[in-house]
Amino acid sequence: MKKVGIIMGSDSDLPVVQKAIDTLKEFNVPTEVHVYSAHRTPDEARNFAKNARANNFGALIAAAGMAAHLAGAIAANTTLPVIGIPCKSKYLDGIDALLSTVQMPSGIPVATVAIDGAANAALLAIQILAVTDETLAAKLDAKRRAGAEAALAKDKAISAQFSF
Repeated sequence: MKKVGIIMGSDSDLPVVQKAIDTLKEFNVPTEVHVYSAHRTPDEARNFAKNARANNFGALIAAAGMAAHLAGAIAANTTLPVIGIPCKSKYLDGIDALLSTVQMPSGIPVATVAIDGAANAALLAIQILAVTDETLAAKLDAKRRAGAEAALAKDKAISAQFSF
């Protein structure tokens, strides 16, 4: 099975990224996690991205806050799918990170999830891997069914409580 790489610009992003790590672990997807900054360690970030395909990665997740462009820097150095997680910051509530992640030039795509949307980033990476992995596809189907069942149970409880 291909691995998913998670790169965060700073260890301060770990509380957000932890949700992606947990989701990938739930699906037993091999994962590598690194702290590489597009600005402070550009050579390490570039080398990781350039060698990711040869190192058996199938998708990469890049998380950064403020106006950092880590996902774009990673995407510029690989043709693997890159998923950006814009992280909320104390100054602009993550809008700066969202804009720097989603506004990529033509030819260098980055899939972008919601601000602090690490669980969805992991699920999107799993969906990418599941294109060629039936076991992962079945696990995704089971998770969706469980989510639907939980939502319907809540509907039933609310309906019973407030219908008259």
